[in-house]
Amino acid sequence: MTDTLATNSTGKTTGNILEVVRKMLPLLRKSDRKVAEVMLADPQRFMNATVAETAALAEVSQPTVIRFAAAVGCSGFQDLKLRLAQALALGTPATHSVILDSDTVDDVLGKIFDYTLTSLDWARRHIDRNHLAEAVEVLTNATAIEFFGLGSSGVVSHDAQQRFPLFGVPCGAQADSHQQIMAASMMQPGQVAVVISNTGMTRSVIEVARLARENGATVIGIVGAETSLLDYCDVPLVVETLDNTNLYTPTISRIAALVVVDVLSTCVAMRRGGDHQKRIAVMKRRLAEMRATRTF
Repeated sequence: MTDTLATNSTGKTTGNILEVVRKMLPLLRKSDRKVAEVMLADPQRFMNATVAETAALAEVSQPTVIRFAAAVGCSGFQDLKLRLAQALALGTPATHSVILDSDTVDDVLGKIFDYTLTSLDWARRHIDRNHLAEAVEVLTNATAIEFFGLGSSGVVSHDAQQRFPLFGVPCGAQADSHQQIMAASMMQPGQVAVVISNTGMTRSVIEVARLARENGATVIGIVGAETSLLDYCDVPLVVETLDNTNLYTPTISRIAALVVVDVLSTCVAMRRGGDHQKRIAVMKRRLAEMRATRTF
């Protein structure tokens, strides 16, 4: 199994139990896998079934059902059902969003929208509000801001770079990794580096965070998981989205990071006061005047 499942101090798996079961499916015993397939096929029915009913549905013994609960990191069958109820409360599970060759355009539309909404809600529920407030405070007082990211995260960094100059603060977002190293090496106290990486494992981004911090800049990390990148971040913002390793690759992590950038920029704007709001209103009016007027 390529994915590492998170566990707590007691050794129990954590996170969305449907995602846990989906990832563990190839590793389960054949009989346990039958129970897992019943659960993934109809989680609502599974949640309302007794041990005996579940055993009958999966065509296994009742002890096998109990063993399955333990195999996926639960303390018992009731604990498994409780975690399943919590997972279903988030909305459509990601396990139901796998794209099939037989899907119609309407099927794909529904699955991707459902999966995206569910994953965004998951991210919203799990982001640390205290760290978010701290990031707003740091950005409000910054003398300059530099955004760093590569690939999809680079798209987020450039979007952020377009928003923050509105607040009268010099901002940058270099696309080239060499230029990023140069920019990070020249940062100073009072300035802020925002490093963006869904995996948190891109070596050049980790090096950028290290250099910026070494030069006295405050480092904010927008990452998809708790990884070594956070060791170099003063303010960690873990924006966790539900993983999906299917062939299709939705840009949910990018969307979630963009939403967090919206939250940060909006909160900073609100702290700038009335005069600043008026300047932004004038700027937007001038941009509107540049758009072509529809004629008939």
